[in-house]
Amino acid sequence: MSARELPVVIGVVLIIVMLVIPLPSWLLSILIMINISLALLVLLVSMNMKEPLELSVFPSLLLVLTLFRLGLNVSTTRSILGTGEAGGVVETFGHFVIGGNPLVGFVVFIILIIIQFIVITKGAERVSEVAARFTLDAMPGKQMSIDADLNAGMISEKQAIDRREKIQREADFYGAMDGASKFVKGDAIAGIVITLINILFGIIIGMLQMGMSITEASQTFTLLTVGDGLVSQIPALMISTATGIIVTRAASTGNLSEDITRQLFAFPIMLYVTGGTIAALGLITPINDVITMPIAILLGVGGYYLSRAKNQAVREEMAPTEEELEDNEMKSPESVVNLLSVDPIEFEFGYALIPLADTNQGGDLLDRIVMIRRQLALELGLVIPVVRIRDNIQLQPNEYCLKIKGNEVARGELLLNHYLAISPGMDDDLIEGIDTLEPAFKMPAKWISESVKEQAEMFGYTVVDPPSVVSTHITEVIKSYAHELIGRQETKQLIDHTKETYPILIEEVTPNPLSVGDIQRVLAKLLKESVSIRNLPIIFEVLADYGKMTSDTDLLTEYVRQGLARQITSQYTVQEGLLRVLTLSGKVEKTMAEAVQQTEHGNYLSLDPNVSQAIVESIAKQTETLSFQEQSPIVLCSPAVRMYVRQITERYFPHMAVLSYNELETNVEVQSVGVVDI
Repeated sequence: MSARELPVVIGVVLIIVMLVIPLPSWLLSILIMINISLALLVLLVSMNMKEPLELSVFPSLLLVLTLFRLGLNVSTTRSILGTGEAGGVVETFGHFVIGGNPLVGFVVFIILIIIQFIVITKGAERVSEVAARFTLDAMPGKQMSIDADLNAGMISEKQAIDRREKIQREADFYGAMDGASKFVKGDAIAGIVITLINILFGIIIGMLQMGMSITEASQTFTLLTVGDGLVSQIPALMISTATGIIVTRAASTGNLSEDITRQLFAFPIMLYVTGGTIAALGLITPINDVITMPIAILLGVGGYYLSRAKNQAVREEMAPTEEELEDNEMKSPESVVNLLSVDPIEFEFGYALIPLADTNQGGDLLDRIVMIRRQLALELGLVIPVVRIRDNIQLQPNEYCLKIKGNEVARGELLLNHYLAISPGMDDDLIEGIDTLEPAFKMPAKWISESVKEQAEMFGYTVVDPPSVVSTHITEVIKSYAHELIGRQETKQLIDHTKETYPILIEEVTPNPLSVGDIQRVLAKLLKESVSIRNLPIIFEVLADYGKMTSDTDLLTEYVRQGLARQITSQYTVQEGLLRVLTLSGKVEKTMAEAVQQTEHGNYLSLDPNVSQAIVESIAKQTETLSFQEQSPIVLCSPAVRMYVRQITERYFPHMAVLSYNELETNVEVQSVGVVDI
């Protein structure tokens, strides 16, 4: 337990002790003044805070202060009934504040109770209930708004986390205030009961045990009891007022004094009207002019100065603002550099597709993009940048496009009130619809109405709604261009993250023998062939082993692929460890191996274009005649020529995997379904 926590703990323990152990009158006086001081402090703090969460401890503090006040009531009751004394503070309130008149004091006490119990406490309780309910009801909308801002790039991940935590704290706070307001209500009731008990039993004890007359007993105990009630209820009234202020500050932007000054005196003409009304009352009615005229003059002078200040503010508003100055600067040639930043990923759409992203119209595209980023982060091992979403009037109403680093890489079309029915490979005329291509995989499809949906499913069509269509397209585009999204900065972040767990490994890899740029090129080559880089420790282990031997990133990539053999094998095997592949003939492998030229800048393939074309045609022929329903075509070759086979095929077969024998686990069953020959 820290030194800052100790006083609070000791204070709570002493409150419990007060309920059991009698306290001397001088100590009671000190504790009563402490109670008044704490209540005044809480009231002033509540008036000067700008939002309720600045005093989020208030519900717990309210409970402690209520317990403290009730403990004082028990102690003063014990002292009053036991000795006929309650300390100097209570007697002062009994004589000075109420003029020594018990009846006047009792009336004042009752008025305070009515103000606190009927007016302030009741209102604060109702406001707390409504605020708690509305805050809980508004939570889903606020969470969705935060997700929308995050996806649009308006806020960072840290800001989103902070806002979510604030929303949760607000809900917890108003929920706690709903219950804490019951403390104030119960405290007011307890004050009335304790006062009546003190008066009744004080008179009885004074007459029976202290030998007082009924007049003397009534005078003594009523005076002390009312004084005790006042010193208890005045702090309670302060706390009740603080409770009301806190729960009614939800829509405020400044402290109470600032808000009252700004809003109440926002219309100077109203001060003139009010001053004129007060002056008229003094002249027309018998009210003394000495009272009304100074007030009317004060209101008039205040209205004059406020009007002058408001006119000055209007003139200042007419002057160029900082934003206007910035706009002017943006028009100058020197500021063009501020416009050169490019978003990594952009999704633009026509105006007819706005409902996709508008949560008020039921659109869930923003939530889907959040899930896409999370899914791809797990699948690729790469933190996907924020997707910038905006409408573009230059597009057709139903069109959308995807951009990577400012360049358009994909385009599609959606019909919001339709479904996309993807052909099962049979007769496409089984259902009526608008012919199109599925945007992600370019498969034949039809846009169909909802009335045809069940019929399409019966015929074996895959029926997808527009949000799912565009989500799939975005996912596949990001996968295809993931290698362009990892630069040196992103690579450095991955290195730093891995270094937290594997510091020795990272020290052996970078900055010597490999630079961040070398590692970035290796990771980009892996992503380009759809190899996940999530298992960074294995990747860095391989780079540590071979980085001292060579700095050729092509060769290092091949070594890393072999180190990731288990992952690659698992990625492409189907049906109980079966891998169906196309293999290269010995002639093709020999021809390619002999065509590899070694230079000081690395190796490259110097192959006759006719031979390259023949290899491509052979692969195309094999893929057309063979069935690859369970997986995409895979070419299996020796490690020496794997990267060169990939270079030849990637333009014509971008989704075809090219594997080497060293990238396969020994327990996998390889089935050759065709041979590539020339």
